[in-house]
Amino acid sequence: MTLAKLDPVELTQKLIRCPSVTPAEGGALTLLAEVLGDLGFTCQRLPFSEAGYSDVDNLYARIGKGGRLFGFAGHTDVVPVGDAAAWSVDPFAAELVDGHVIGRGAVDMKGAIACFVAAAADVLAQHGGRLDGSIGLLITGDEEAEAVNGTRKMLEWLKANGEIPDACLVGEPTSAEVLGDMVKIGRRGSMTGALTVTGTQGHTAYPQLADNPVHHLVAMLDAIVSETLDEGTEHFSPTSLQLTSIDVGNGVGNVIPARATAAFNIRFNDRHSGASLEDWLRQRLNAAIDTSRGAAYELNVRVSGESFLCPPGPLSDLVCDAAERVTGRRPELGTTGGTSDARFIKDYCPVAELGLLNATAHKVDEQVPATDLQNLHAVYRAVLEGYFSL
Repeated sequence: MTLAKLDPVELTQKLIRCPSVTPAEGGALTLLAEVLGDLGFTCQRLPFSEAGYSDVDNLYARIGKGGRLFGFAGHTDVVPVGDAAAWSVDPFAAELVDGHVIGRGAVDMKGAIACFVAAAADVLAQHGGRLDGSIGLLITGDEEAEAVNGTRKMLEWLKANGEIPDACLVGEPTSAEVLGDMVKIGRRGSMTGALTVTGTQGHTAYPQLADNPVHHLVAMLDAIVSETLDEGTEHFSPTSLQLTSIDVGNGVGNVIPARATAAFNIRFNDRHSGASLEDWLRQRLNAAIDTSRGAAYELNVRVSGESFLCPPGPLSDLVCDAAERVTGRRPELGTTGGTSDARFIKDYCPVAELGLLNATAHKVDEQVPATDLQNLHAVYRAVLEGYFSL
């Protein structure tokens, strides 16, 4: 069996040219299915729906019938380009400028998908299309938005069909300063909160006849931002609570408003859970508000992901060994950054994350050096060679 060699730079460019802004598939999954099918993968499209959310198409591809199954997870959906006129090139043209591929999704994360597919092609070509084991790709179109009809439902389908991988590598952009300097073995949890305080509207000249909700809100916010939640843990930075909005909606200078609102986000480590943080918030808020004149508050919180840690072990060692072999540097094990679909995968199998530099992700002129694509391709190839002892 003769398999063609794939250029990760060219495949990255082809994927970027598919305008797959969430939840649009944009041709990206179709392209991948064609490329993977030519390599001998069995490809299945997995569209999922749920009331109140956008329908999303996904792709599962597998080669191999038995043995250990190594999984790679990624997403072809991308965030909107924003002001296209602010880009130096067409955001979906994937131009190569001064050795950099520029385009939406170059870093997050079509480049990593291209690198892994090219690495799999290399390994399969070296071994006649056969491995002592299997490779599976979980590619979703729903990572950048609600994450309802993507990886979570794919994993449920995989479990029902006996396709859960024995280990999984996620290609999110994890590198900070140079390619391969960090492997993620966990992620902080994320909670968003909306706090609304109601008082009694009145004239600023007669405050005794009103109850100013802004005063209560300021005291309550001080109660939750003035205390350090923790100093961090072995693998996590300190928990951070950041105010993101304060709104009264009052354009009149002599009126005490009836309502005041604030929004915040908490990125929390493994000392906390969403439930424990909500309890902490309500205790602090209850103690800070003066309800003697009828003031009240409403707190709504949403946890998009709990903190989790996959302790250092065989998978993280394998990925770090591969990165060091290619780059000459041993990656740091970290948990920084935002959330990723690894928060779902960790409930099914060991998971680690390694990808491109995250400096331009979601920005105007998102870009990746072609040399980084070639090197990440080599790292992923080394991961597969190490996993299958080739």
